[in-house]
Amino acid sequence: QVQLVESGGGLVQPGGSLTLSCVASGSIYRVNDMSWYRQAPGKQRELVARITSGGSTNYADSVKGRFTISRDNAKNTVYLQTISLKPEDTAVYYCNAVVQRQRFSLLLPYWGQGTQVTVSS
Repeated sequence: QVQLVESGGGLVQPGGSLTLSCVASGSIYRVNDMSWYRQAPGKQRELVARITSGGSTNYADSVKGRFTISRDNAKNTVYLQTISLKPEDTAVYYCNAVVQRQRFSLLLPYWGQGTQVTVSS
């Protein structure tokens, strides 16, 4: 089994900052792409940021310049550093990781349970 556990969510004022973390554990040969998604009430889940195993990144236009995704491959951990938070950033943030559990095995996606980020004054 593979488990993803997010942490770092909470309540922050507009303009504030927050750093989210996600740790992958269990039977893991290699972690490939790692991503952050978010889902606000009444809205679809959307991709926020993605980072490949080689360090290439992609961001949603709405967060570009404010959010930074990074990873520590030795710890199977992905981070999302956020600054200049806006009320519209309020959502449950989910971690996703594409994991290869054994050599030559199929790569499969895994999800964390989510962490709440609330931006409000």
